[in-house]
Amino acid sequence: MDNKAIAGILYETADLLEIDGQDSFRIRSYRNAAQAIEALPQQISVIISEPKRVLEIPGIGKGMLLNLQEMLKEGRLALHAELLQKYRPSMLDLLKIQGLGPKTISLIWSAYQVCDVEGVEKLAREGKIRELPRMGEKHEQKLLKAIEDYRRIAGRFLLDAAEREAQKIVEHLRHFPGVEKVTPAGSLRRGRETVGDLDVLVTGRACCDDAERQELIDHIIKLPGLMEIIARGENKVSFRLRGGMQVDVRFLPPESFGAAMQYFTGSKAHNVALRQRALKMGFTLSEYSLARLEDEKPVAGKTEEEIYAKLKLDYVLPELRENCGEIDAAASHALPAVISEQDLQGDLHMHTVETDGRNTIEEMAEAAKAKGYKYMAITDHSKNLAFANGLDDKRAVEHIQRIRAANEQIEGITIFAGVEVDILADGSLDLSDSVLEQMDIVIASVHSHFNQSTAEMTDRLLKAISSPNTCLIGHPTGRLLLRRDAYGFDLDTILRAAAQHRVAMELNAYPDRLDLCDRHLRRAKEIGVKIIINTDSHHTSHLDKIRFGVLQARRAWLTKDDVLNTLPPEEFAHAMEHGW
Repeated sequence: MDNKAIAGILYETADLLEIDGQDSFRIRSYRNAAQAIEALPQQISVIISEPKRVLEIPGIGKGMLLNLQEMLKEGRLALHAELLQKYRPSMLDLLKIQGLGPKTISLIWSAYQVCDVEGVEKLAREGKIRELPRMGEKHEQKLLKAIEDYRRIAGRFLLDAAEREAQKIVEHLRHFPGVEKVTPAGSLRRGRETVGDLDVLVTGRACCDDAERQELIDHIIKLPGLMEIIARGENKVSFRLRGGMQVDVRFLPPESFGAAMQYFTGSKAHNVALRQRALKMGFTLSEYSLARLEDEKPVAGKTEEEIYAKLKLDYVLPELRENCGEIDAAASHALPAVISEQDLQGDLHMHTVETDGRNTIEEMAEAAKAKGYKYMAITDHSKNLAFANGLDDKRAVEHIQRIRAANEQIEGITIFAGVEVDILADGSLDLSDSVLEQMDIVIASVHSHFNQSTAEMTDRLLKAISSPNTCLIGHPTGRLLLRRDAYGFDLDTILRAAAQHRVAMELNAYPDRLDLCDRHLRRAKEIGVKIIINTDSHHTSHLDKIRFGVLQARRAWLTKDDVLNTLPPEEFAHAMEHGW
């Protein structure tokens, strides 16, 4: 079990204890321990055999040490399992509904003995929630809306969460005797912004021999975090993980691995179009092979490349397999040379301890330099974001001076002084022009008043774009994946204004944003708006999340020329000062 899995069990235990009406000190001890484990720079499993070192971690006492030892030995926590049995796992689904916390759930349980989403929805529709203390009709209606939102996103997972689970499965299987390749497929491999079920393909000798395959299945079932076996067949085992994600592990002979990779990676529309092309050329394409129609003899299947080549197509990258013109482009040798992570020369959106970040200017700079970047920008929040300790004019000027000093001291990287300034409700910016003029880069972002009308929000963004100090619009739609929808505005109007004023649009790479999305990025490219891919890092470890942004850029067919932070430092600085 890794730190994230352990922290997850501790968080769930705390929530279940609160629902159970337990002592607040005990509840807090589990939450504090979860936070401590989550923040550890190393895996707790590495030091669990040294109790003194574990007890030195703030928030870990002797009782919690015993819990950690139990989880790492047994793969479970008895108290967590007991509480789940008492309230049933469906109680944890209620905690995923916005506005429904442990105390409200406890209230509902005490009054009605209901512990699932369907039951709570029924109570709300019957007007029984408003009868509870501290509840009312307005709260009841909000709860029904929250349940509707929950249903819409249920069964979807953020890209980084799916990637973590896939990596655990790969690590669990790749050293098993007789396994040659273990590869995630499906929407994760295409880089979709959220992922449903996880497909993992396995090939090698262990997939072909009956006895070895059974041993492999037995090994899979021992995967930490596996909660429920859904199906166990000759060529596939399906199971559900603790977090609710379904995983299908498929066993394939080497001669079919490429065909299966193509079949289980492409979108439904891409695969239909590819199969139609195969039929027109006298072939049939399946998850097992590309075969001739006349005698069903396989002609390709070991690799994806040979399948596309046999169909007289250039190889189509997984990210492009969405039936958005890629097959015609592959047939006419017109696929773009899409951007790669190696093309990026800097990250221009990061926060420090001056506002709500976890690291200093110098620590962020050293981390950026370690990634091979030539430049970066420190862009802490402005004062309107009070909970983030945002900068007022005076602190912003002092912060610029500290950034300039760090730039002089740290060799090998250019540190630009910037800010993420709030776009206020009327479209004005949250710091004075005299301060913003001193910045190398000004990211203007919406962080409040999300419920404005489409017309109001459009006018608000237009005013911010027209400011001579605005270089970039941060996370332009304001969405938080699986948590908050984008606010309404006229996208084309905003993109055309951005092109006119030479204001770039951000592709915020943080996995719960991925904003702009691939469709909007493609539209921005058509209109002629340049993109900057940033991480919005609040910790040095967040810099690695840039790859999720690059995936979205690739899905949008963006090339190096479409993205400003592929430019060398001097050219990028010129683009920020004078426009691109």
